[in-house]
Amino acid sequence: MQNLTHVSEFHLMGFSDDPDLQLVLFGNFLSMYMVSVLGNLLLILAVSSDTHLHTPMYFFLSILSLVDICFTSTTVPKMIVDILTHSRVISYVGCLTQMSLFVLFCCMDDMLLTVMAYDRFVAICHPLHYAVTMSAHRCALLLLVSVFLSLGDSQLHNSAIFLSTCFKHMKIANFFCDPSLLLKLSCSDPLLNTVVTYIAGVIFGFFPILGIIFSYYKIVSSVLKIPSSEGRYKAFSTCSSHLSAVCLFYGTGLGMYLGSDGSYSPIRNMVASLMYTVVTPMLNPFIYSLRNRDISRTLKRILSLRV
Repeated sequence: MQNLTHVSEFHLMGFSDDPDLQLVLFGNFLSMYMVSVLGNLLLILAVSSDTHLHTPMYFFLSILSLVDICFTSTTVPKMIVDILTHSRVISYVGCLTQMSLFVLFCCMDDMLLTVMAYDRFVAICHPLHYAVTMSAHRCALLLLVSVFLSLGDSQLHNSAIFLSTCFKHMKIANFFCDPSLLLKLSCSDPLLNTVVTYIAGVIFGFFPILGIIFSYYKIVSSVLKIPSSEGRYKAFSTCSSHLSAVCLFYGTGLGMYLGSDGSYSPIRNMVASLMYTVVTPMLNPFIYSLRNRDISRTLKRILSLRV
């Protein structure tokens, strides 16, 4: 057990200690990071360059891509540097900063997916009121609320760690400063940790999932009332990419936090975290470009101009 006044650093966990695998891990993680960043940048470029895509749905999609870049950049560059330097040490301040940014961008992802579900609900169930309901002022307000709530959760986790007077040990069983693991390592009141966990779970888990389920329940009910099969297909096609992203985000997120349970091995927890923090942001641009004809057409035009 280490007193907080003497804590200067934490020790992260690596995927392998085998020297022969370090170059392979470095190449894989660097490739995944570059694909994630470039893919999301291309998506932002596509939305900003095509005036036909200047709608609330694509506005939130471009913000989601920006948040995904920040989300994966919070953890992956540090992991890549650790592989190169053969050092898995992170300072106390650096760890808290990484944890705060991780929580911030994770919650932003969560809130944006919920807002995008609301956008699809209004577009399909109340198309005549869409322009008024999803006005530029309303979109800016929804974005500000998402940022405000995400910052609040980030500071809530920070405060819980700051209130801790000591840590049980300095080893974090993950490749980044996982907030759930840091709370377990802290010697603060278990009730406080439980309250923080439940508040975050309700605000960024229960309510968003409930909102998304309600939105899609109303969407499905409205679409089934459309007489033509072509009309039903067109309506469902506008939601398919978002629904795929929602399933990927919550599916990998659930795997990550189930993996942080003590009954699971640390390496399984790290693989689940990798899926959540690296693979999901990397796949989102492919989901939205391959399953959305507007984005796909704009990207082809941009790439043909570059060639």
